[in-house]
Amino acid sequence: MNRREMREQALILLFEKEFFEDKPADEIEKVFEENVEELSDYAKEVFENALLHIEEFNSIVEKYSSTRKLSRIPKINLSILRIALYEIIYAENIPESVAVNEAVELAKKYSGKDDYAFINGILGSYLRGK
Repeated sequence: MNRREMREQALILLFEKEFFEDKPADEIEKVFEENVEELSDYAKEVFENALLHIEEFNSIVEKYSSTRKLSRIPKINLSILRIALYEIIYAENIPESVAVNEAVELAKKYSGKDDYAFINGILGSYLRGK
Protein backbone atom coordinates (compact mmCIF):
# COMPACT_ATOMS: atom_id res chain seq x y z
CA MET A 1 0.00 0.00 0.00
CA ASN A 2 1.41 3.40 -0.93
CA ARG A 3 1.32 6.59 1.16
CA ARG A 4 -1.60 8.06 -0.83
CA GLU A 5 -3.73 5.00 -0.08
CA MET A 6 -2.80 5.29 3.59
CA ARG A 7 -3.89 8.94 3.57
CA GLU A 8 -7.18 7.87 2.02
CA GLN A 9 -7.66 5.42 4.89
CA ALA A 10 -7.01 8.22 7.39
CA LEU A 11 -9.45 10.45 5.50
CA ILE A 12 -12.20 7.85 5.74
CA LEU A 13 -11.61 7.48 9.47
CA LEU A 14 -11.61 11.24 10.12
CA PHE A 15 -14.71 11.74 8.00
CA GLU A 16 -16.53 8.94 9.82
CA LYS A 17 -15.53 10.43 13.17
CA GLU A 18 -17.37 13.64 12.18
CA PHE A 19 -20.64 11.68 12.32
CA PHE A 20 -19.81 9.59 15.40
CA GLU A 21 -18.17 12.14 17.65
CA ASP A 22 -18.90 10.16 20.81
CA LYS A 23 -17.45 6.92 19.46
CA PRO A 24 -13.84 6.28 20.58
CA ALA A 25 -11.20 6.31 17.86
CA ASP A 26 -10.25 2.67 18.44
CA GLU A 27 -13.85 1.59 17.77
CA ILE A 28 -13.87 3.46 14.46
CA GLU A 29 -10.57 1.81 13.54
CA LYS A 30 -11.96 -1.63 14.45
CA VAL A 31 -15.09 -1.16 12.34
CA PHE A 32 -12.93 -0.06 9.40
CA GLU A 33 -10.71 -3.13 9.65
CA GLU A 34 -13.68 -5.47 10.02
CA ASN A 35 -15.61 -4.04 7.09
CA VAL A 36 -13.20 -2.42 4.65
CA GLU A 37 -9.58 -3.54 4.81
CA GLU A 38 -6.58 -3.81 7.08
CA LEU A 39 -5.69 -0.42 8.46
CA SER A 40 -2.13 0.79 7.88
CA ASP A 41 0.00 2.02 10.76
CA TYR A 42 0.42 5.36 9.02
CA ALA A 43 -3.36 5.83 8.69
CA LYS A 44 -3.75 5.09 12.41
CA GLU A 45 -0.98 7.56 13.23
CA VAL A 46 -2.51 10.33 11.13
CA PHE A 47 -6.06 9.67 12.38
CA GLU A 48 -5.15 9.53 16.05
CA ASN A 49 -2.85 12.56 15.90
CA ALA A 50 -5.33 14.61 13.89
CA LEU A 51 -7.88 13.96 16.64
CA LEU A 52 -5.32 14.80 19.31
CA HIS A 53 -4.60 18.18 17.69
CA ILE A 54 -8.09 18.88 16.32
CA GLU A 55 -8.59 22.14 18.23
CA GLU A 56 -5.24 23.47 17.01
CA PHE A 57 -6.05 22.52 13.42
CA ASN A 58 -9.55 24.01 13.65
CA SER A 59 -8.15 27.31 14.88
CA ILE A 60 -5.68 27.39 11.98
CA VAL A 61 -8.47 26.76 9.48
CA GLU A 62 -10.64 29.45 11.08
CA LYS A 63 -7.77 31.94 11.02
CA TYR A 64 -6.98 31.46 7.33
CA SER A 65 -10.51 30.97 6.02
CA SER A 66 -11.66 34.45 5.11
CA THR A 67 -14.77 33.30 3.26
CA ARG A 68 -16.25 30.51 5.41
CA LYS A 69 -16.81 29.85 9.08
CA LEU A 70 -15.69 26.43 10.33
CA SER A 71 -19.31 25.26 10.60
CA ARG A 72 -19.85 26.04 6.89
CA ILE A 73 -16.86 24.06 5.62
CA PRO A 74 -17.85 20.59 4.37
CA LYS A 75 -16.77 17.81 6.74
CA ILE A 76 -14.75 16.09 4.04
CA ASN A 77 -12.74 19.27 3.46
CA LEU A 78 -12.10 19.66 7.20
CA SER A 79 -10.85 16.08 7.29
CA ILE A 80 -8.49 16.72 4.37
CA LEU A 81 -7.20 19.92 5.95
CA ARG A 82 -6.56 18.15 9.27
CA ILE A 83 -4.50 15.45 7.54
CA ALA A 84 -2.44 18.07 5.71
CA LEU A 85 -1.90 20.17 8.82
CA TYR A 86 -0.80 17.12 10.77
CA GLU A 87 1.73 16.29 8.06
CA ILE A 88 2.95 19.89 7.76
CA ILE A 89 3.33 20.49 11.50
CA TYR A 90 4.12 17.11 13.03
CA ALA A 91 5.26 14.61 10.38
CA GLU A 92 8.98 15.33 10.12
CA ASN A 93 9.57 13.09 7.11
CA ILE A 94 6.89 14.70 4.88
CA PRO A 95 7.89 17.85 2.97
CA GLU A 96 5.34 20.65 3.27
CA SER A 97 4.87 20.79 -0.50
CA VAL A 98 4.04 17.08 -0.59
CA ALA A 99 1.46 17.48 2.20
CA VAL A 100 -0.22 20.33 0.31
CA ASN A 101 -0.15 18.50 -3.01
CA GLU A 102 -1.60 15.35 -1.48
CA ALA A 103 -4.38 17.37 0.18
CA VAL A 104 -5.24 18.94 -3.18
CA GLU A 105 -5.31 15.50 -4.81
CA LEU A 106 -7.59 14.13 -2.07
CA ALA A 107 -9.88 17.13 -2.55
CA LYS A 108 -10.03 16.59 -6.31
CA LYS A 109 -11.08 12.99 -5.69
CA TYR A 110 -13.43 13.35 -2.71
CA SER A 111 -14.60 16.98 -2.50
CA GLY A 112 -16.77 19.29 -4.55
CA LYS A 113 -15.75 20.65 -7.93
CA ASP A 114 -13.66 23.64 -6.82
CA ASP A 115 -12.97 22.71 -3.20
CA TYR A 116 -9.38 21.82 -3.99
CA ALA A 117 -8.69 25.53 -4.58
CA PHE A 118 -10.13 26.43 -1.17
CA ILE A 119 -7.97 23.76 0.52
CA ASN A 120 -4.88 24.87 -1.39
CA GLY A 121 -5.60 28.49 -0.39
CA ILE A 122 -5.95 27.69 3.32
CA LEU A 123 -2.75 25.63 3.38
CA GLY A 124 -0.82 28.15 1.28
CA SER A 125 -1.89 31.02 3.54
CA TYR A 126 -0.90 29.04 6.62
CA LEU A 127 2.55 28.27 5.19
CA ARG A 128 3.13 31.90 4.21
CA GLY A 129 2.01 33.06 7.65
CA LYS A 130 4.16 30.79 9.77
